[in-house]
Amino acid sequence: MAQQTDTTFIKQLLESKPELFSGVLNHPNKNEVQVMYTQVNRDQNNKPSFKTFSYRVDPRHYFYPASTVKLAAVIFALEKINELKISGFTAHSAMITDTAFKGQTPVTEDKSAADGKPTIAHYIKKVLLTSDNDAYNRLFEFIGRAQINAKLKKYGLVNSRILNRLAIGDGGEREKNTNPIRFYDGDKLVYSQPAQYDAKDYPLELTNLIVGVGYIDGNEQLVNKPYSFENKNVFAIEDQQSLMKRLMMPEAYPAKQRFNLKPEDYQLIYTFMSKLPTESDFPKYDPKEFWPSYAKMSFYGREKDATLEPNIRIFNKYGDSYGFIIDNAYIVDFKNKVEFFLTAVVQSNEDGIYNDGKYEYETVCYPFMKNLGRSIYEYELNRKKAHEPNLNHYKMDYK
Repeated sequence: MAQQTDTTFIKQLLESKPELFSGVLNHPNKNEVQVMYTQVNRDQNNKPSFKTFSYRVDPRHYFYPASTVKLAAVIFALEKINELKISGFTAHSAMITDTAFKGQTPVTEDKSAADGKPTIAHYIKKVLLTSDNDAYNRLFEFIGRAQINAKLKKYGLVNSRILNRLAIGDGGEREKNTNPIRFYDGDKLVYSQPAQYDAKDYPLELTNLIVGVGYIDGNEQLVNKPYSFENKNVFAIEDQQSLMKRLMMPEAYPAKQRFNLKPEDYQLIYTFMSKLPTESDFPKYDPKEFWPSYAKMSFYGREKDATLEPNIRIFNKYGDSYGFIIDNAYIVDFKNKVEFFLTAVVQSNEDGIYNDGKYEYETVCYPFMKNLGRSIYEYELNRKKAHEPNLNHYKMDYK
């Protein structure tokens, strides 16, 4: 699997289109850009191999990964079910979440599900369709913090850590404690998981942790001091793409290095990672809040009026927070036999104030992501391949 990563191609590609990229290229440090693009080359048996290109990728240079960590939780939750090997316990078992520590919240129903019951499978759908925070938090509680970080290490994702729930101010002792949970097959209790505690801290050597000139605190007050990202989740660009490649193309890895997922697990993830919010009935979304291209940053730039390409599907997990936009994607064009991996981060925070909700997403970040994805797609359209890929494996049923 070891290979030399090309560090010049992406830079040259961006520089060749100053009308699209000069704003960011002139301030790469300020915009904290990191890009990783991987070509897929198939042999006569359709087995893939990879050639990777990078721009400013630095696993020690911190960026806030936001919701991109949720894809790891999706995979590890399904792995945990498979590893427990309990009769009657599946991703569709009713999941009742209790409480055992200050600040924890219970869940006994999910009105967005067809049958009103919370399940691992339904939480996964919500995570992948619209990046639902509560759904991710429930997966985090089921897997447990210690196991999440053990899994990252197991799969060689050594520049990453996942410490906490999202969007609830999780930190300190609360993030180290996870809820007790029960699972049911009908009325029968099939698995009961007690509350868990994880004492470890998972230190990493990182730069860029103290940033900006101020931040809005928990009392909505401006604090005129730099903001600290210490003790936050970390998900390096290389690790994100490594996870995605292993998920989308397990056949490229030795059997022992593949995720412990069943065919139906892959089907669930592939379907809802590439499905659009407007194609979903359960959960059902308001198209004004979650429009078709909402989650597809690295090709449509989250444009509400984007014209969707009928032959293209994007299997991805994006993140957006603190001025950072991140997308970890596998992009497929079934008609033109194009496939590639693209993982990137860009940030814009002109006033240097964090947590104020004022970032240049619309003018800097979304256009950069859209133009980056399309520029590489255009390159891929003309790239000669020894063997045309058979991409039928990724055609999902969205009905």
